[in-house]
Amino acid sequence: MLQTPSGGAGSSGTAGAEGRLVSIGTVLNLLREEFPEVTISKIRFLEAEGLVEPQRTPSGYRKFSTADVERLAQVLRMQRDHYLPLKVIREHLDALARGERIPLPAPGQPRDGLGLGELVEGPEDPVEAGPEPVPAGPGGRIGRAELLELTGVTEGELVEWESYGLVVPHPDGGFGADSVAVARLVADLGRFGLEPRHLRAVKAAADREAGLVEQVVAPLRRHRNPQTRAHAEATARELAGLSVRLHAALVRSALQLRGQ
Repeated sequence: MLQTPSGGAGSSGTAGAEGRLVSIGTVLNLLREEFPEVTISKIRFLEAEGLVEPQRTPSGYRKFSTADVERLAQVLRMQRDHYLPLKVIREHLDALARGERIPLPAPGQPRDGLGLGELVEGPEDPVEAGPEPVPAGPGGRIGRAELLELTGVTEGELVEWESYGLVVPHPDGGFGADSVAVARLVADLGRFGLEPRHLRAVKAAADREAGLVEQVVAPLRRHRNPQTRAHAEATARELAGLSVRLHAALVRSALQLRGQ
């Protein structure tokens, strides 16, 4: 059962007093008691898929109602207990809203081909610039055509971005979720007149930050103990997240100083 922000338990697993709006970080904390694996990125992903429609503040931050939190909990339960794809979950919730009921498969019976792939966690509000999760194919990657379709960019644009090292395919020609996120962000920046050549400094800074992370985790990755090697990957993810947050804070700080 989800806890209300004041610490009480809602009778139907909802959060907050009726009409109270909460941030995405609060929603994450409310859901994690029942769904420990939920992430900020997954909540954003479910929003992008139309499963929930939070309000937005004038500055663009998400604000979730009690009904939004309960709806997210319903979605997560149907994924966890019934292994349903989002399309079926959406149809079920729409039917419930119409007063209808659709039979669900028995709990604990996975259905073939309905996996949603790996989700990548991004930073919390107010910096919501993490990679968006995408359905992963074999090896956790997608093909070139799928990348173009997901991002809405042209082949010519992708070729140019590859030439600057902004989007880098794996040796097998596939692209990971991070490549999709990078392509979307480069396209968004392009609408402000920033071209790939302008982003070379950003790419160089990212490479240097990755090098710093690698210096820390490289000795752990070479360790003979499998648990230590697994800890290396967890450490790398944590350091990467901290690096992204530091970078965003430094950019905001520099802009504030220039605006004085």
